[in-house]
Amino acid sequence: MATKTVLKPLNRTFLWVTIYGVAMGVLEAAVVIYIRRLYFPNGFQFPLWVAETDIAIIELWREMATIVMLAAVGAIAGRNRGERFAYFVYAFGVWDLVYYAFLKLALGWPASPLTWDILFLLPVPWVGPMLTPCILALTMIAFGITVVRFTSDGVEVDMLHRERILLWLGAVVVILSFTLEWARFEGPTILQNIATHRALLYRVGGFVPVHFPWWIFVLGEGMIIAAFVQFHMRLSARKRQRQRASAEVRRQVRR
Repeated sequence: MATKTVLKPLNRTFLWVTIYGVAMGVLEAAVVIYIRRLYFPNGFQFPLWVAETDIAIIELWREMATIVMLAAVGAIAGRNRGERFAYFVYAFGVWDLVYYAFLKLALGWPASPLTWDILFLLPVPWVGPMLTPCILALTMIAFGITVVRFTSDGVEVDMLHRERILLWLGAVVVILSFTLEWARFEGPTILQNIATHRALLYRVGGFVPVHFPWWIFVLGEGMIIAAFVQFHMRLSARKRQRQRASAEVRRQVRR
């Protein structure tokens, strides 16, 4: 008789969130391929070709919708705030890696992991070598897997205040590394352009990133990894304690 394998509810949820992230990565890459075919027929490069204002604004709305979609699947999949955030960052990481993999498969781009890319447009353009968002995506995936695995093992998952501060502070530093080149380019008019956003859309056509502040990125990523390591070690200790307690209960029952 064939053995029927039944996935645990958490594993089934994890599987479907993974499928969602993969499908969304392919969809996002397909949209970008269409945009590049229209606006960059000779290949994507800086300075960017400026789209019509209405199209550029629609692109901003598309980016916001992408984040909402990822947050929504996390909200649906998770049973509490920690799980919802974990599923969100996990889906985000899968989406990002699949996005670049599909672009490489379809267009042969990027030429190398150090190829510059425009990563986000809100509230200002984020730019960096393609390798940097992939490193962050792997970190996000590791965090999501950790939370789901410990939750599946019955371990109470929470983040201490110091871990949360270190995580978010690291995220801010990483974002700074992505936006610093644009801040230097815009200079004193950056706040005004953020407020209107119309000037930003026009100015992007003259922007050519030159130097990526690797030391700032590494500092921020290091802070994120430090928070993750502390988080993982604490949950591992809690899991071992739970296992010892369960083993002791079983010994008492056998007696």
